[in-house]
Amino acid sequence: MLEPLQFVSIALEAIIVILTLLTAIKKKKTFAYCLALTFAIYVFYDSAKQLQLSIPADALYALFFVATVSAAWAMWKIYKG
Repeated sequence: MLEPLQFVSIALEAIIVILTLLTAIKKKKTFAYCLALTFAIYVFYDSAKQLQLSIPADALYALFFVATVSAAWAMWKIYKG
């Protein structure tokens, strides 16, 4: 069962996905696609853990790694300006 605070966290992550996609599309900021991917993976990862979905741990770890690389790439793009 979702704990109330965890549910709020997942909802906020979903809002971040929407806002970063809007930023990518409307403001033409390509780094925002990476952040959208990162937070979309967080939504899936956190939901899968909380709902105890039968997803192999290795798959979740791989997804989390992709999210980390995506966030790092976005920050590199922001840094490079």
